[in-house]
Amino acid sequence: MTQPKLLLVSPIFHGYWQTIADSLTKLGYQVKTHVYDAPGNLAERVSNKIIHDLPAGFRPASVEQRVTDKALDVLRDYRPDIVLTVKGDTLGSVYWEALSASGARYASWMYDEMRRMRFTDADYRIMGPIASYSPEDVKTLRARGLDALDVPLAFDSALEIKPYACEDISFVGARYPGREATLRALVEAGIPVRAFGKQWSRHWWDMARTRNFKDSGVPAGRDLDRSTAYGAMQSSPATLNIHGDQDGFTMRTFEAAGVKGLQIIDRLDVERYYIPGEEVLVYTSPEELVEISQRVFKDKAWASKIRQAGYRRTLAEHTFDVRVKTLEQLWV
Repeated sequence: MTQPKLLLVSPIFHGYWQTIADSLTKLGYQVKTHVYDAPGNLAERVSNKIIHDLPAGFRPASVEQRVTDKALDVLRDYRPDIVLTVKGDTLGSVYWEALSASGARYASWMYDEMRRMRFTDADYRIMGPIASYSPEDVKTLRARGLDALDVPLAFDSALEIKPYACEDISFVGARYPGREATLRALVEAGIPVRAFGKQWSRHWWDMARTRNFKDSGVPAGRDLDRSTAYGAMQSSPATLNIHGDQDGFTMRTFEAAGVKGLQIIDRLDVERYYIPGEEVLVYTSPEELVEISQRVFKDKAWASKIRQAGYRRTLAEHTFDVRVKTLEQLWV
């Protein structure tokens, strides 16, 4: 039996596309991947920077056109039976029109909220069935009469975990005022905590490139690649997952538990995926977070039990192998 040809069109986004492609291959597809924002020569790297950093209304049309044209060339050359586009909001409308005219079955998977992307209503109506990590967006799309599926993000179980010793409660992520205040509350309570990322770092180069010269007051480390971040979360007494204004759950939700870390998260609705108090720990105030953190250091048997339970649940239900089986509903 001939394997269906599937074209995966994805942003580079920390390399998750590699595991998505592998998971699709395991399902029996002949997979080709086009990473539409992959760094190329100097001019292309500058173009990609412009696309990502400028508001949609200020992006030069020629820059977007080059990215779109490359995706169209791959689509024409490969002649896939199925196309799965991950996000794709730096591709022009002509890309979606070409998919519609191609005769291929196609679908999209979004890891961001609609309000943060540049799609128009017309785009949504021609981009085929849409999977989103945002339950609110799925409701909105369905209310518009569109085919939408609630598909959360996942843990990349194929990625190597690089050992990284961390004896403090860890936080890996961007520096925002709310996160800074939360971590400072732990510092002020005498809880050992460490934030990792270029915006937290006090290294001269990181301060120069981020222009974050003011110390957060939180012990900090530099940026960690994803494999090393997995190691830091795994080795730390617990790892924090602090959300912003998302209604979907970030990749970190599944990664923290998937690497056998003890996850402390700020959202009660995580019960959709894990049992609070048994597979993850949930806090609703800085005071509660301090209490939980103190117990983490004192009651190691309790902490270990939760780690193990979250790890087992993740491998059973929240890997990319599991997610692509759900995504397959969009085109079979």
